[in-house]
Amino acid sequence: MSQEVTRPALGESVTEGTVTRWLKKVGDTVAVDEALVEISTDKVDTEIPSPIAGVVEEILVAEDETVAVGAVLARIGDGSGAATTPAAPAAEPAVVEPAVTQVPVTQVPVAATPPAPEPTPEPAPVAAPVAAPPVVTPPPVVAPAVVAPPVPVPAPQVASAPAPAGLPQPSPPGGRAMPYVTPIVRKLAHDHGIDVSRITGTGVGGRIRKDDILAAAGQASEPAPLAAPTTVAASDLRGTSVPMSRLRKVIAERAVASMQQTAQLTSVVEVDVTEVAELRAVVKDQFVAATGVKLSFLPFFVKAAAEALQVFPIINAIVDGDNIVYPATENISIAVDTERGLLTPVLKSVGELNIAQIAAAVSDLAERTRTNKLSPDELAGGTFTLTNTGSRGALFDTPVVFLPQVAILGTGIVQKKPVVVTHDGDDSIAIRQMVYLALSYDHRIVDGADAARFLTMVKDRLEAGDFDGDLGI
Repeated sequence: MSQEVTRPALGESVTEGTVTRWLKKVGDTVAVDEALVEISTDKVDTEIPSPIAGVVEEILVAEDETVAVGAVLARIGDGSGAATTPAAPAAEPAVVEPAVTQVPVTQVPVAATPPAPEPTPEPAPVAAPVAAPPVVTPPPVVAPAVVAPPVPVPAPQVASAPAPAGLPQPSPPGGRAMPYVTPIVRKLAHDHGIDVSRITGTGVGGRIRKDDILAAAGQASEPAPLAAPTTVAASDLRGTSVPMSRLRKVIAERAVASMQQTAQLTSVVEVDVTEVAELRAVVKDQFVAATGVKLSFLPFFVKAAAEALQVFPIINAIVDGDNIVYPATENISIAVDTERGLLTPVLKSVGELNIAQIAAAVSDLAERTRTNKLSPDELAGGTFTLTNTGSRGALFDTPVVFLPQVAILGTGIVQKKPVVVTHDGDDSIAIRQMVYLALSYDHRIVDGADAARFLTMVKDRLEAGDFDGDLGI
């Protein structure tokens, strides 16, 4: 007896999904709740566990095929009715046939003896003409530069030889005009402590070459060994073409739709989070001991944003046709970077959470997002999004608002900067921990003044750093 494995419901709004990968093949043994197949929906990729233990007897849905909820995916039984995979036997004849026919074709005796090289060496009369040109007397203009060192008589002619225009050279002791030295050669001489005025150049017109400097320094005439060139680990994707995943297609469609249907712009503020940084430094060990997670800047950003959303609900609103809906809770979607693409699991009712609860929830959601353990319902219901692009080193960006939400907050990298601070009416420059916050919003219902008020409240909350009573430890 075999039992059918059907495609389960993966959320209230999810009606179909695509089989992206079978984790078992026909004939494999599978245990209860062991991952059997991976299904991709427009919200999440998830693994479907086997409802029974047994042997996979038949796979009814191919990879990349889209099926509705309740569709039969496979049959699992005791193995007696296992279907044979058609692909396995098809490969065998193709391998055996060529192996048999190719052997007699190869004939070793056919190899012919290679043609012997011509035994008769021809004389090389070219030697005499080659040597002849150097004997020819050069033109009078070049002669002084060539014969100046061995013959004392032409010395005055060397001194009168014209120097390159615009490049005055110092005359060394003795009155001998020094040929032009390129900046590269001059630097090389300086690096090796060589006085170029004492070098006899071997280049044209007695020009000093790099080899002359290296020879004088007692080195080989090869280029001096420099630092090894920087190498990077190139991606295997270079020069390839791969189809877009279902998740990537969904992200692309929604991003384009959002940009076409909304009027988006971005406002940015710079925030001094030095007080928050100092608080983190004081309580970080105690926080890890109490919660099991590290205390980053992100929970503080989420907490400050949730409080500001309560005061300015237009930033937390949802567009429903011609209506503006103001949710009763602040459900903040947290953008998580995964290998499959960007996913945004939702923190529900964030306004009621403290820093410790936010940190634990963010850590749990991020981990389960990256390991495909999320349910589609955990990706739905967001009213506002926060994306921490600073975690990858970005100064700030202009994030895209995804419908039906009307705003998204991007947090940049926290970095030390010299900042003008005022204390008791006196200005001074101090090293402070600074970050950019960028709020993108739908200008159809959110005005610039609304965005500025929201950002200012978040900025003031963070700069005050008064989170001691909200840590929850």
